[in-house]
Amino acid sequence: MIAPGRRGPRGSWLVRTTLGIALAALAVTTSGCAGPSAAAAPPPSSVAAPVTTAVPAVPALPAVLAESRPVRVQIPAVGVDSDLIDLGVQDDGALEVPPTGFPAGWFTGAPTPGELGPAVIAGHVDWGGSPGVFADLRDVIVGDEVTVARADGSTAVFRVSEVGQYAKDAFPTAAVYGDLDHAGLRVITCGGEFDPHTQSYLDNTVVFADLVGQRAS
Repeated sequence: MIAPGRRGPRGSWLVRTTLGIALAALAVTTSGCAGPSAAAAPPPSSVAAPVTTAVPAVPALPAVLAESRPVRVQIPAVGVDSDLIDLGVQDDGALEVPPTGFPAGWFTGAPTPGELGPAVIAGHVDWGGSPGVFADLRDVIVGDEVTVARADGSTAVFRVSEVGQYAKDAFPTAAVYGDLDHAGLRVITCGGEFDPHTQSYLDNTVVFADLVGQRAS
């Protein structure tokens, strides 16, 4: 893995032009979900306009990298329970994706989950024709809970505020990676139809969530 540039001041982590380019490239790179999977790919008719809810006023959690590093993500509503690996930035400026269908990964250039700003977790919808860690991410709905266990023993608890499916050439980069005045989480995988010529999916599914509390692991 290639480590991304370090963040700037809190609340303004997306400060390097090269990193900004890398983040935009995620719209293409997360197409690395390998092989078609009818069970994993949602039909075009399932796409709905994103729904948003008010952001709760919950203080962000402390951010000490060694202690706040995320180690596990769970989305009970769709059966996700995965360890997390680190994802950096590749030589071409694109975000790394996990090398296999499991586990999911956390982008180390973004805030840690629970810290002020948008934490980013990515994973495959399928791999080699079998379901990946986020095979059912498209079925998440507003109000569902996402929890991320951290190395310090705390668990950041998020509530889903928006779910969207976006064409890769219209990926909402600013909404996904832009500065926030609260602790947020974005969970990303592939979606839409599978293109056998490019061996990639045409869309991305993005789940947006906001910190609503914490609990002991």
